[in-house]
Parts: sequence; C-alpha cells; structure tokens
Amino acid sequence: MNNLQKIGGVAALFEAAIYISAFVFFGAFWDFPVSADDAQKFAYLANNQTILSIVNLTMYVIFGIFLAVLVLALHQRLKTKSPALSQTASVFGLVWVGIIIASGMIANVGLGVVIDLSTKNVEQAMTVWIVINTIVEGLGGGNEIVGGLWVLLLSVAALKINELPKLLNCLGLFIGFVGVLTIYPAEILTEIFGLGQIIWFSWLGVAMLRSSQS
Repeated sequence: MNNLQKIGGVAALFEAAIYISAFVFFGAFWDFPVSADDAQKFAYLANNQTILSIVNLTMYVIFGIFLAVLVLALHQRLKTKSPALSQTASVFGLVWVGIIIASGMIANVGLGVVIDLSTKNVEQAMTVWIVINTIVEGLGGGNEIVGGLWVLLLSVAALKINELPKLLNCLGLFIGFVGVLTIYPAEILTEIFGLGQIIWFSWLGVAMLRSSQS
C-alpha cells in the first residue's frame, strides 16, 4: 500500500506542476491575436502548432494519466473504512480522467485539421475551430463539474473516517463545491477551481508522501 501511496503523492505533485505550467504558459507566453482577422489567427496557430500541441498533450493527456494513478491511490486509501463513498468518488474520478484525455486528443487533432483547412477555406476553418473549441471547453475546460464531484466526494469520505489532514479535506470540500458550481458559465469560478486545485494537489501530494513513510 505504501508504494502506491508514494506514487500517488508524486502524481499529485505533478498535477499541481502541470496546472502551474499551464497558467504560466497562457498568462505569460501565449499571445494569440484575438483582434486580428481569421487569416492572421490561423497563421499564428500554424507558426505555433508544435508548442501548442505539446502544451495540449501535457495539460490534458499527461495530466489525465497522472490523475488516473492518483484516483486509484486515493481509492485504495479510503475503500476499507468508507467503501461506498470511495467507490462513488472513484467513478467520477475515472470519468474525469477519460474526459480530460479525450479533450486533449480532440484539441490536437482538431488543431491540425483547421490549420490544413485554413489554407483552402479560412471561413470554413474558423467554423470548424469554433466547434472544436466548444467541444473541448464543454468536456474539459469550460466546466469542472465531474472533477468537482470527485474532489467533493473523496473529501467527504476522508473527513468521515479521519484520513488526510482535516484542513486539506475542508479545502477539498470548498474546491469541489466550486467545481460543481462551474455548471454556471462564469470564468471566475473556473479560475478559482484551477487555482484551488494547485494548492489542493500540492498539499495532497505532500500528505500522501509523508504518510507513505510512516
């Protein structure tokens, strides 16, 4: 059990690092020409296709892989004393894994498709790009309902059986609730969830690593 808890702790820290990297990339380096015409927008995407594909791969697919490990580690930790809540939380956790990985694959495949299409028909390419972005945002970016339910339920389970630090679980309750609230399309809720997840994943990772050594 200790080995899986250690691996889960490392996975949680990687989750936090990926979140931070995504915030830094889009906040400091990604300068998409929002006010430019469609042709200039696609030229920018074409010039930055490689780096954007790597970022999508990291923040969706790799994030999803680490998340799968963490979901399993937390289920192992909670299942004995709180089987029903742990199993329910794990279902939402694994669904979140699938959604995130699917979002990354759609984003990268869609990026290549619209860049190729833009050389033939810019207007059609923009229509396809809007559809792809809507799908990706709907699945894994614009709302965090499934992820919020996972965090919320496992925090309830951990509080109930006195696993993990109490303050960490209280933070998880807050973050999970905010995640569920992202069903309402307000960007501030998504940002609070994302920033809160950085703290939660970091704290969770440290707690799991410490407990694996005891």
